[in-house]
Amino acid sequence: MSETLYVKAVLYASPRVGKDGRLFNMIKFRTMVVGADRRGPLVTAGDDPRVTRIGRFLRRTKLDELPTLWNVLTGEMSLVGPRPENPQSAALYTEAQKRVLTVRPGITSLATVKYRHEEQLLAGSSDLEAAYFQIMQDKLALELEYADNQSVWLDLQIIFKTFMELFR
Repeated sequence: MSETLYVKAVLYASPRVGKDGRLFNMIKFRTMVVGADRRGPLVTAGDDPRVTRIGRFLRRTKLDELPTLWNVLTGEMSLVGPRPENPQSAALYTEAQKRVLTVRPGITSLATVKYRHEEQLLAGSSDLEAAYFQIMQDKLALELEYADNQSVWLDLQIIFKTFMELFR
């Protein structure tokens, strides 16, 4: 297997909307079969058959996010900030919600902590994308709260809550 194919089998570059609406590729460990983005909805639920066995472990432990540190090093993301959405979901933002795009996106956020088990919440939904849209509205409210009140103290609180949630 060539080195490029090996990297594509292990890593996944997911297009996201970042600060000021700029597109970038968020790097994660691949948790789904190759080509999964062309075989189903953009949103995944806990029972999605496209997720591999090792992918379920990586998602449950959030280890799939580890390569996202590269996006932090390149300045596309920060440790704390609104989670970046895919372009299709970000296109649904209202004018007021677009304020989240004034902040550098992050690996963790208030919404990340609250919706750590989002895939389980979506599991069994008859209309996955409609269910995700409802969750997205609450997540955006939390992300806007962060954008309006960001501080080092708030970042430290979110990092602490994230670690507490991961090790709970």
